[in-house]
Amino acid sequence: MSIRLNGAQPYALGLFRFAIGLIFALHGASSLFGVFGGRETEAGTWPGWYAALIQLVCGTLVALGLGTRIAAFLASGSMAYAYFVVHQPEALTPVGNGGEASALFCWAFLLLVFTGPGAVALDRIFGSRAGRVAAEDSRREPATAVSV
Repeated sequence: MSIRLNGAQPYALGLFRFAIGLIFALHGASSLFGVFGGRETEAGTWPGWYAALIQLVCGTLVALGLGTRIAAFLASGSMAYAYFVVHQPEALTPVGNGGEASALFCWAFLLLVFTGPGAVALDRIFGSRAGRVAAEDSRREPATAVSV
């Protein structure tokens, strides 16, 4: 069973990346444009408008799997800032200060910084040859030792 699960891991990671990126981008769009039930943030206001711009751009890049690690790093940092500067002063825990989404997005994007985009990502099409070779090497099964 674990062999099947291991084989599906890049695809599950790609689906995770897409879902997290899409939700993040939609959150940014709702703040920037007042769509999807959100309230429009006045252009140029700190930090809300800039956070929404980061959410829209980085979320879209992550969802597409384009520049995933860099976009996820920026998104994770913006959510760490949101948690510690906006939410954490209200109460100690995320449940008490309303920062659950910020904390979860921060950790999810940090995970993507280290794991990469998974399968079915534009990084695989437009990425450098070195990046493709490294991705192919990581998918290969480890060689078994042969005694002679």
